[in-house]
Amino acid sequence: MTFIHALAPYASNPARTRGREFSIENGLPRGERSPYQRDRDRIIHSIAFRRLRYKTQVFVAPDGDHYRVRLTHSLEVAQIARVIARILHLDEDLTEALALAHDIGHPPFGHAGEDALNAALHKAGGFDHNAHTLRTLMRLDSPYCEHDGLNLTWETLEGLAKHNGPVLQPTWALAELDAAYNLDLGTHASLEAQVAALSDDIAYDNHDIDDGLRAGFLELEEVLAQPFVRDHWKEVERRYPNAPLDRQLAELIRTQIGVMVNDLVAQTRDNLVGIESVDDVRAAGKALVAFSPEMAEAERTFKRFMYDRLYHHPEQLETARRARALLAELYSAYSQETVLMEDSWIDTMPRFEPARSRHIADYIAGMTDRFAIARHAEIYGRTTEGLSNV
Repeated sequence: MTFIHALAPYASNPARTRGREFSIENGLPRGERSPYQRDRDRIIHSIAFRRLRYKTQVFVAPDGDHYRVRLTHSLEVAQIARVIARILHLDEDLTEALALAHDIGHPPFGHAGEDALNAALHKAGGFDHNAHTLRTLMRLDSPYCEHDGLNLTWETLEGLAKHNGPVLQPTWALAELDAAYNLDLGTHASLEAQVAALSDDIAYDNHDIDDGLRAGFLELEEVLAQPFVRDHWKEVERRYPNAPLDRQLAELIRTQIGVMVNDLVAQTRDNLVGIESVDDVRAAGKALVAFSPEMAEAERTFKRFMYDRLYHHPEQLETARRARALLAELYSAYSQETVLMEDSWIDTMPRFEPARSRHIADYIAGMTDRFAIARHAEIYGRTTEGLSNV
């Protein structure tokens, strides 16, 4: 078995990258790395990536050390995505960069925080976490002297913008960035981006079972009764009848991830017949990285179960309500008294709308869960109960 492979003709070849938005680079030697390796490394070293450690995945500001957060989830997505990319002879570094960065635009408290900022910006174009990922990487997180942002390659930015498919009606943030650096929003993204997108689904479909059971929001019997799980669980019991339950459950999750990966690889190979180049991928008119129809339906059915039992659990909905209220109050406070913000944000505050409101939202979106909770307590002189639901 060999672990060295050439890129497939339909892979994104780093030697043929479309380059970066800003051509100014200081030219200092930083080691021999491909453009996509540099992107991955820039993402890992960024402040925005480090903040994922304290941002909600499923549970808001969890007390337990074993629950997943945005950072650990992103690492798990990257692991799955690299495996698939290697099997399909795609560029692993680009795939990993996309997987690691895909959630960077999430505000504190996950989708509840996104809803709060979207409502706060209803007169200023709204808020979308995917567009904010691009905004963060291209404009806000700026460690370089020569330019704003991380100055990632076109392929990484394009993949982040379109990993869920073409964007025909971009929100203001993505539209502004696309106007400055054309990302061809109307086409499908690279296979590497498509792999990262479905690796995200594989990761949270399975790992959220673990977190949901740990928190007591899911009942083991109802999980094991789901068609998506049932047959795999029977096989685990047959192979390891005397193993402790926690080890059996870990084996179940590993098994399901493997089954989903193998299904995706097989279906994608079939879809790639006749595809000879990256241009063919973008012109295909559909996503080529896909589950089989049977797996796709099973995954959709299981996802509906997880929404009903976990994501929309009454305690989760109440926590989300409190999180939305907290961010709405933070936004209101900063809008009325900008002096409450950090000095660097006060110094760069735009004078006119909608830029002013968007600037405040940028500040809040960059917060971690615990920082937002602490700042709210400082401003309003009270703590917000019930934001840690596990």
